[in-house]
Amino acid sequence: MAKILSQAEIDELLTTVSTGEQEPVDDPAITSRKSLVVYDFKHPNRVSKDQVRTLENMHDNFAGHYGSTLSAVMRTIVDVDLVSVDQITYSEFIMSLVAPSCTYTIKVPPLEGVCLIDFNPTLTFSFIDRMFGGNGKILETERELTGIERSVMGRLSKKLYEDLEKSWEHIVEVNIEQHSFETNPQFIQIIPPTETVVVVSFQLKLFQSTGLLTICYPYISLEPIIMKLSAQNWIDSLKKKSFEVERKVNMSNMGIIEADITAELLNTNLKLGEFLKLRKGDIIKSEKKISQPVSIIVNNRRKFLAKPGLSGRKKAFQIVEITRDSE
Repeated sequence: MAKILSQAEIDELLTTVSTGEQEPVDDPAITSRKSLVVYDFKHPNRVSKDQVRTLENMHDNFAGHYGSTLSAVMRTIVDVDLVSVDQITYSEFIMSLVAPSCTYTIKVPPLEGVCLIDFNPTLTFSFIDRMFGGNGKILETERELTGIERSVMGRLSKKLYEDLEKSWEHIVEVNIEQHSFETNPQFIQIIPPTETVVVVSFQLKLFQSTGLLTICYPYISLEPIIMKLSAQNWIDSLKKKSFEVERKVNMSNMGIIEADITAELLNTNLKLGEFLKLRKGDIIKSEKKISQPVSIIVNNRRKFLAKPGLSGRKKAFQIVEITRDSE
């Protein structure tokens, strides 16, 4: 039997329709939908958030080192800031690059496969202008690099490899080797287009010029060491490195130290004339008895009292007391 609404219920219903307000629904099945997250099966996140944070920390460390390196080479301040760490398909990454470009493919043993490093054209020509004595102004970017310009960028890329190796050493020891140089990103096919890659983007600023530096890691390269990309492993590696540094410092402090050691046999007063007449074999009289200990001076400080004697055929001293001057 249908329920007949009262006049009060009809008025309340009309008010709700006119204002657009609705009472909160207490149905748990409907409420639970709010916490659902849409998952795109075409773009799966194969690297967890914890592992992405580790990559962010590692490359943020690299940004600081490379910024200092570029500032020294360019003789001016170069800001390097980490922008993002994203997971996209390789085809999407290639489509985001500009042609002609300054792109290097590198091998990073023990990581598998080939990785990719791209300098934005605006950034590239600003560096070249600065290296040739300019103020880093933006030059024509719609052309490929000349042989001399490639040599200049090759120097900067080698510095990048060195700093990147230092940043990776907290996770795994890598040895970066340049594989090739390309000017058209469309010709670089290091993995299938639908394969997932991790793209690390940096913003570099030189004077008024700003450009992007991009590092692309295929997932197949990171897969063998993916379990090491955890926050705990990152912290443990930092502690281990700190311990190794302290151990080396302590070992160097405990190593062989050079010092000047002198035995002061006696003190006596001589006139200048008598001193000038001294010859080899002359005897100097002293009130000090032969049984009394002599002073041993280390780096111009009186440290010990000792008795003279022989050790085999060599002259030696036997320490009998530590003096108060050494305290």
